[in-house]
Amino acid sequence: MRLVLASRNAHKLAELRVLMAPHEIDALPEAVELGPETGETFAHNALAKARAAAAATRRAAIADDSGIAAAALGGAPGVRSARFAGEHATDEQNLAKLLAHVPPGGDTRVAYVCALALVTPDGREEIAEGRCDGHLTHSTRGSGGFGYDSAFVSVEGDGRRTMAELEPAAKDAISHRGRAARALLERLQSPPGPERSASGPAEGRT
Repeated sequence: MRLVLASRNAHKLAELRVLMAPHEIDALPEAVELGPETGETFAHNALAKARAAAAATRRAAIADDSGIAAAALGGAPGVRSARFAGEHATDEQNLAKLLAHVPPGGDTRVAYVCALALVTPDGREEIAEGRCDGHLTHSTRGSGGFGYDSAFVSVEGDGRRTMAELEPAAKDAISHRGRAARALLERLQSPPGPERSASGPAEGRT
């Protein structure tokens, strides 16, 4: 299946092209505009973006909504991860704000959560979620990845390297986006059914 990604995030496009193989993913056409993310859950936002892209392009569309949930902040920034430090904040600004609000001597538990939604022109809709638990390190490391990766150490990793230090294949094996993509691929091998979620409500759990 050839899909269009309802996002202008080049990092997500690169990751999902690998994770969703053998399905092919194209960048969102420049003429297509996506509305603001107003949902209170990752799944709601992902589905809204996929629906908008599918309607605009008349093609099967996939959308990702993901973020980080900090135990010390009651699950924040959550769905506002990409704009935690402001509407047009950079990754560096968002990360700096998170590290400032979560002291190194306190509760540094965090979780990455991802919802992937797929919408086809014939009305099929699928939602899958993935989650990766870990903790924040205030000694940011690594040049790979994006977002909060340089400060996120997964509980399933070696306990030392951040997500930004892992090789792409190692990161994909344990990441929230990798798990969501594998769950969605399983859905696509099954007959269409009602809208579902792979792992239940994952919002804000830490």
